[in-house]
Parts: sequence; structure tokens; C-alpha cells
Amino acid sequence: MSQLQDLPYSLLQFYATAPYECSYLPERVARSQVATPGHLIDTLLYGELVRDGFRRSGVYTYRPYCDQCRACVPVRIPVTHFQSNRSQSRAWRKHVDLEARELSLEFSDEHYALYRRYQHARHAGGGMDQDGREQYTHFLLESQVDTRLIEFRENGNLRMVSIIDCLPDGLSSVYTFYDPDIAKTAYGTFNILWQIAACKQIGRPYLYLGYWIRDCAKMNYKQHFSPLEGRINGLWQRLGKADFMALG
Repeated sequence: MSQLQDLPYSLLQFYATAPYECSYLPERVARSQVATPGHLIDTLLYGELVRDGFRRSGVYTYRPYCDQCRACVPVRIPVTHFQSNRSQSRAWRKHVDLEARELSLEFSDEHYALYRRYQHARHAGGGMDQDGREQYTHFLLESQVDTRLIEFRENGNLRMVSIIDCLPDGLSSVYTFYDPDIAKTAYGTFNILWQIAACKQIGRPYLYLGYWIRDCAKMNYKQHFSPLEGRINGLWQRLGKADFMALG
């Protein structure tokens, strides 16, 4: 093992960004705390950072660091205790025959075209719908940790792509995009269930889902996966109905 892989967490430096417009909650100002230097963050070190509430976008590792707001709650599913509800079970049965295939973390015109369609249909006006090839590549295909690209096909047709980080204690769901033109598919729900099953298969206890935000419709769906743990005041704890009502 190289010296870089042996670097302890304590050698990282952290800085706070300048305030910027929040991407999730209107009329709020956000800040992030960034872990540097990025090129030293390998899979083991990144696993520790994720347990401390960090996420990554490409090689940029960050966590919310807002002055007044604590709406972003890091969440994870303890997979051995997960129990699907009826709608989740229906989504699993509907798509269980999708063909999943792991590919190298490389640019694909077909994947990028699906990403563009997804962004225009589901996140129009959010900024990412304007992503060119370079932005797409920086966001999803640049990684210094153990990252997997999984594509899902139905009868040879591309339906979904998922980017997943493999950590010492679980999987971290980076980003998923899917065919937006097929109505009532529940592809997103199925993908989380697939990742839960993958965690169980490789014997890792957690699926990290990034941040849950109660008042953001695009982020609060995570509370429907039960049980769910959140990192609050520096500690991971089981979240319940009272927490979902109070946090934010």
C-alpha cells in the first residue's frame, strides 16, 4: 500500500466556501465545507468522510456548512433491517427483469443522451439541464475512489444508468438517471432497492443516500425507505415520524 493510501484523516484540510444561492430551498443562502487536497482522498479516506456527512461531486468532496440552516441531513439505510412497503415491492416486481451490467467509468454518447433527456424532463431550469459533455464528465465520470457505473436495459433498450461508490462499510448512491418518457415506471425506487440488494450481496451494512431535505420534494422521498438513519449533531441515529416532522 502506498504512502498516499496510508494518509490519515487528520492530514486533510477543510475550508468553507463563500455563501451561494441554495439549490434546494428557495430564498436561502448556502455554504459548503470542502475537504482538500482532493487528490489524496482515496476510497478508505472517503469512506470516513461519508460517515462524517460528506458527499462528492466528481473529485470535489463537500458537506453542507450553512450559517443558520440545518435542513440537509445525511441519511443511510441499514440494509439488513430494511423492509419494503407495498409500492416499493410493486416497483421491484415490475423491473426485476431489467438487465444490469457494470461498465467502465467512461463517456458514452448513449448514456449522455439519456442524461440530457432526463435533465430536461425532470429538472428543467435547475442548471444541470444545460450540462455539456465536459460538465457531465466532471460530475459523473471523474472519481478517485472505487466507483461503479451500472446500466440497466430492457430488451436491449437503455432505461437507466446509476453511478455508485463502493465504500468499506457500504455503497454510496452518487447519481441515477433514467428514461423520462415512460410513465409510472418507479425506476428511481427500483434503483434504490437494487442497490440495497447489492449491499446485502457483498455483505456491507449501509446504503448511503446523500442528503434528505424535508421541504424539498426532490429530496424528501428518501424518508419512505425504512428504517432510515440520519446523522444529527455528529451522531448516526434512527429517524422516525417525529424527526421527519421536526427537522428542516
